Amino acid sequence: MQGTVATFDSQTHSGTLLLDDGSELAFPAAAFHASGLRLLRLGQRVAVETAADGSVTKVQVSGIS
Repeated sequence: MQGTVATFDSQTHSGTLLLDDGSELAFPAAAFHASGLRLLRLGQRVAVETAADGSVTKVQVSGIS
């Protein structure tokens, strides 16, 4: 699943994404840390991995693992 960063708190490392279907999806700091990234910027395109229950487990920049 892919979307765009709508909000990102650089202190808590959590935020929200606007998915391609128009829905909003929150992600926790653990999903950000799983990506190995140091920062996300508003408007940045990302790919999202989710668990079976729909919770976000990883947020990563498309094309970067």
